Amino acid sequence: MKAVRIIALKHDRKRLLEHLQDSALIHVRHSDDVQDGFARADTSAQLKQFEKNADLTDKALKILSNAAPEKKGLLDSFKGRREIDADEIGDIAVQAAKIIGICGKICRLDEQITDNIAEQARIRTLTAQLEVWKKLDIPLNTGDTNSMAVFIGTLPKQYDEQLLTETLAEKCPELVFELEVIYSSSNVTSIVVFTPKRQKEQAELTLRSIGFSRPLNPTSKIPLDKAKRLAKKSNDLRDKNDDLREQIAGYADYREAIRDTQDYFHLRAEKYRVISELDQTEHVFVLNGYIPEDDCGKLEEICKKVPSAVIEFEEAGDDAPVKLKNNKFAEPAQSIVTMYASPSKEDIDPTPVLAFFFYWFFGMMFSDAGYGLLLVIATAIGLKVLKPDKSMRNNLKLFQYCGISTIIWGLVFGSFFGDAIAVFYNTFTGSNITMKQIMPWMLDTQKDALFIMIMSIAFGLIHVLVGMGCKFYVCFRQKKYAEAFFDTGLWMLLLTGLAILAAGMAFGQTLTYIGTGISIACVVGLILTQGRSKKGIFGKLIGGVASLYDITSYVSDLLSYSRLMALGLTTGVMAQVFNMLSTLFGTSVFGVICMAVVFIVGHAVTIGLNVLGSYVHTMRLQYVEMFSKFYEGGGKPFEAFSAKTKNFKIKNTDE
Repeated sequence: MKAVRIIALKHDRKRLLEHLQDSALIHVRHSDDVQDGFARADTSAQLKQFEKNADLTDKALKILSNAAPEKKGLLDSFKGRREIDADEIGDIAVQAAKIIGICGKICRLDEQITDNIAEQARIRTLTAQLEVWKKLDIPLNTGDTNSMAVFIGTLPKQYDEQLLTETLAEKCPELVFELEVIYSSSNVTSIVVFTPKRQKEQAELTLRSIGFSRPLNPTSKIPLDKAKRLAKKSNDLRDKNDDLREQIAGYADYREAIRDTQDYFHLRAEKYRVISELDQTEHVFVLNGYIPEDDCGKLEEICKKVPSAVIEFEEAGDDAPVKLKNNKFAEPAQSIVTMYASPSKEDIDPTPVLAFFFYWFFGMMFSDAGYGLLLVIATAIGLKVLKPDKSMRNNLKLFQYCGISTIIWGLVFGSFFGDAIAVFYNTFTGSNITMKQIMPWMLDTQKDALFIMIMSIAFGLIHVLVGMGCKFYVCFRQKKYAEAFFDTGLWMLLLTGLAILAAGMAFGQTLTYIGTGISIACVVGLILTQGRSKKGIFGKLIGGVASLYDITSYVSDLLSYSRLMALGLTTGVMAQVFNMLSTLFGTSVFGVICMAVVFIVGHAVTIGLNVLGSYVHTMRLQYVEMFSKFYEGGGKPFEAFSAKTKNFKIKNTDE
């Protein structure tokens, strides 16, 4: 990585930034320090406006998706962005104001729908309140006459006319009244009470003593008429909302233009963020950043298009970002590394090592040649037909390589859609052939389970030793020779010695003697060196002896590789079970139809479950078992100043 400084005249700023954004070569350096004699432009107002417009387009697209759902195919999410010429950006810019206006209309229409829905909710509440008054034939706000006081309201418990009459008479014997129960249920009773006006105060006190309360929203209309008016209003609002949704759906043809406009404002916002990082005078500006050393020549060619531009390169400091660069075999696995963490300046790029083991372990766990073949074919079609963007292309390539590994391991374990070849051959011919006869070299995942378990742990040992070897290399490169040889090298030799000792139990005493000798020598070395940071001879000795406890951690790590055998066994057994189930209906026409359905559905379930399990557990083995041995991470990822768009990409842009 190189630090780069570009100096150019201010009137060339727009042109140069457009070239740099299209090329995606530079990571612009953020710094709060401004060089003497320079200043920074305040672009916050422009950024706020661009982001506001981008948010408006995003909101409009979501509203359109609800009003007029877009018809998408199953594979549309894998497709790459649409390619456009650089000149088309100008056309999008010209139409931007119009499109933003349309987005505003869509949002205002949606706000009207929201307001109408809120009004419908209010109407439902009012209608519910009127439900208990529908039999009332006078308005709820009916007032007193010259001689009569009128009380219209509710009581918080159930009454009939006789019980209520007795209750009021008991509460106030001298009260003269007439009443009518309009509605009664377990928790509310609606009533109308008439009393002489001279007894109004007395009547009100008596009614309140049993919980009387007047309606919250008394109306001048008869309740039934009011309920009908509210129902009509609610229906009108519903029809109006349907019309508003149709108006919104009428803008569906602008969906692509809205997406382009959204990308346009993201481009503008990104450019103005960079402008705010430039050191500027009245006539000159300076851009500071980082660039991969291999891309320096490309940058020089680009800057030749701007006559005033001057480039300076220098060594990058410790705060330089990290950009991973690998060959075609390892590049698809870069996403696995960055999901964990970008490497720091002290780390090595683990991608090549991770890629090999990721493909290898995935194939061993998925372990069916038929499934692997489907994976290879599906990813090949996706790469050819869908023309995905770089990130999706790498993901498809990752699974393509995993598919190739799966084919290899499927042939090793003699599995092609389980034992489908033998099962169907026997079903239709009446023979009794086995997969072992078809593939005599195969390992039977059930009969040879112990050998496969030992092989899995052996692969695990190699994996762990490679991780420790990476740690040895990192320490050696940093001139930490004691850590390299004593803290890593001795443990590597000890694990190797124990492996040779274990092999000697099966292959002869010579290996046993060699393994024992190496192990004893390493144990002595660890006891003598692992406590070297302690004070005093006794402390150093105790520290060295205590370090041997770490052997339990390594044993635990190695045992975790048994999942290679376990998941491989699961895939094979599930496939065989569905093959057996598919033949239960015989070879009649009906039986063949059932056979095809069970076979397809069963193997689809097996593929779905086991491809997920293989992916997750393979990542776990990389992150937990290998990365823990040497990888620190914590580096700052390289983020190129580029056209970060979702809908289109500019032709000939270096992704």
